[in-house]
Amino acid sequence: MRSFKHSYLLLLSALSLLATSCSKDDDPIVAEDNLGTGVFIVNQGAFSASNASLTFYNTTTKKVTLDVFSAANGTGLGSVANDAAIYGSKMYITVNVSSTLEVVDPRNGKLIKHIDMKNNGVARQPRYVAFYKNKAYITSYDNTVAVIDTASLTIEKFITVGRNPEQMAIANGKLYVANSGGLTFGNPDNSVSVIDLNTNTETKKITVPANPVSLAADAGGDVYVISAGDYDKILPALTIINGTNDAIKSSETTDIGYGNTIAIAGNSAYLISGDGKVVVFNTTTDQVSNANFITGNFKFATPFAIAVKESTGEVFVTDAKGYTADGKLYIFSREGAIKDSAATGLIPGKVVFKNN
Repeated sequence: MRSFKHSYLLLLSALSLLATSCSKDDDPIVAEDNLGTGVFIVNQGAFSASNASLTFYNTTTKKVTLDVFSAANGTGLGSVANDAAIYGSKMYITVNVSSTLEVVDPRNGKLIKHIDMKNNGVARQPRYVAFYKNKAYITSYDNTVAVIDTASLTIEKFITVGRNPEQMAIANGKLYVANSGGLTFGNPDNSVSVIDLNTNTETKKITVPANPVSLAADAGGDVYVISAGDYDKILPALTIINGTNDAIKSSETTDIGYGNTIAIAGNSAYLISGDGKVVVFNTTTDQVSNANFITGNFKFATPFAIAVKESTGEVFVTDAKGYTADGKLYIFSREGAIKDSAATGLIPGKVVFKNN
């Protein structure tokens, strides 16, 4: 009896260890979480200077770790880190000029896999990442979207889309891709590709105002498209696509700041205007509900990226400080009052919540 009890306890212990050591992507070992609760900030760095970095701000202890990737891996992130997102137990970082995808452990920043994004030695220049049913989708400036299996981290397919694709949004089983044509100054693209996520094939292109760059989907499945225009005669515009039938619901010129970011949480879309204000757009009425969200006399130097923490309604905005000095992260309450801030690296272009 004692022997059976002893064996049973050993079995329970082994099963417990097995259960705690398996994650969504079947990580064999539970890594130490030495970062805690907080938010990552992806700093682009200077163009071709190989000084991109990954900052982590612990919102509980108020500790800032300025260069998580270098500290964890003993090497730099590369040149122009453009986007990042967490899916399952992994964080994916696109590094545009270096043409790499770095997959790291968000608990400590340690590298899981370095994926070279070149085509026979020619840089694809990855831009943004999105996820759907254990696949990662990566846009690249070579007019493709790569499909990557998130378990094996292997590239399964490249889907050809429009010129110089940027951000993506997912609605109703479809992937919407903004084809900017941004590398051809004066001759931008003006389309959004629609990809069937069951077959991973492009089914159509939707015509929108010139140079679409930012996309986001609301809770009802509508897709919001920000077009940057041609920086001369064609003004920026906000277009809303019906995610059910892909018809254009509305399309109007609008006041959008450089960076053209949009973040949607609940029934509110947050945008940064040309004069540095945070504008709130009601996605139910399709009307501006607050033309100046931030209260008091607070002003940004160079507002750049925006994100909303859904669990608290807090709004996070980065300030690139003229793109020449290290930036800053500002955190606002759901009512628009400044409540916290933290130092970042050079040109903080993306906010990623570790615990949303």
